[in-house]
Amino acid sequence: MSDDGKSNPGRRAIVIGGSMAGLFAAHLLLAQGWDVAIYERISAELAGRGAGIVTHDELFEVLRLCGIDSETARIGVAVKGRRVFAADGTLAGEHPLPQVLTSWGRLYSLLREALPEGRYHYGRNLERLVLDGEGVTVHFSAGEPLRAELLVGADGIFSTVRKQVLPEVMPSYVGYIAWRGLVDEVDLSRETRAALFDSFAFSLPPGEQMLGYPVAGADESMEPGRRRFNFVWYRPAPDAVLRDLLTDVDGMQHELSIPPNKIRPRVQQEMRRAARQLLSPQFAEVVERTPHPFIQAIQDLETPHMAIGGRVALIGDAAFVARPHVGMGVTKAASDALALVQALARSDGDIAAGLAAFEAERLPYGRAVIRRARHLGAYMQAQLLTEEERRLAERHRRPEAVMCETAVATGIAA
Repeated sequence: MSDDGKSNPGRRAIVIGGSMAGLFAAHLLLAQGWDVAIYERISAELAGRGAGIVTHDELFEVLRLCGIDSETARIGVAVKGRRVFAADGTLAGEHPLPQVLTSWGRLYSLLREALPEGRYHYGRNLERLVLDGEGVTVHFSAGEPLRAELLVGADGIFSTVRKQVLPEVMPSYVGYIAWRGLVDEVDLSRETRAALFDSFAFSLPPGEQMLGYPVAGADESMEPGRRRFNFVWYRPAPDAVLRDLLTDVDGMQHELSIPPNKIRPRVQQEMRRAARQLLSPQFAEVVERTPHPFIQAIQDLETPHMAIGGRVALIGDAAFVARPHVGMGVTKAASDALALVQALARSDGDIAAGLAAFEAERLPYGRAVIRRARHLGAYMQAQLLTEEERRLAERHRRPEAVMCETAVATGIAA
């Protein structure tokens, strides 16, 4: 049904996945007159996904089109530039680059609250979909099948939609992990707060990378003293090391992720010990005082298609997952959603043609983001197998390169 209670024949869309990509798609489709509903697998409000998010101009433009004014909504925390700290805590480099850093929770809450009532449905697990010339029928594990003219797969790296239409496409582990976490500003020393909270900061042990930046506090406060610091520490982890890291307190082996409360105390203790040995004192303190660090196995995902059967579109992490060094995950999801809706608007009602145009535009871009992220992350790999990998590793590990290239839109060309 449309917002005014009237149906819009030929303009119904089902969005699978209620995180960022799904919310962007729903907002933009609604603005174009589509009758849209989101179906999310999780049975309660999403919370605590990821941690920090780097914003870009494209993201602010899509937020504006979704009805969120970044000038009044207080999206995130502004920093003045980048800093690299040497192992002894001295400043090894500085680069002016104003940016706004936000948190997953802040952005999600803004998008979720702006969505009209009745458009978001929890606890709906997709089991299968059936495509035909007129549309798509969606079957859930509970409830009646639903019918629509368009299905948007926005359900992340382990997308159920993608498994249905492109079962051969799977994410692949790239040889290193990230320790991630959030620590309250008030829990850090005055010296560490002064060093870190005005900047996007780095520490660069050999073959590793630590970065961090301020984000809103747990209550979404952005006032000094009430914020949090988000860190990401990339560390090489060959398969045997990964298996050990992902073995939980009960001895169970997890494949690519592990709940933070299941990480063995020994693993956390070793990580904190390594932080004291390898990182600048400022970042060692951040790690020491973070109550619940968690592990992210870094993966690549690259799909050969973003439009399938003339009725299904894949966006965001359901289509491409790049290593986080480009800092483009949420912005790419927003831009995918915008490109999809714009292509459909130009297609004069021909959904298949609109999806084909969307794919032609976004596939090259997704591939370019993946390529750029691989270049930036080359020196964190457990093994450097080719001469090109070794060359890229040498080029991108320098402090000047890290400050200028990490989480910026430059260097990505389709």
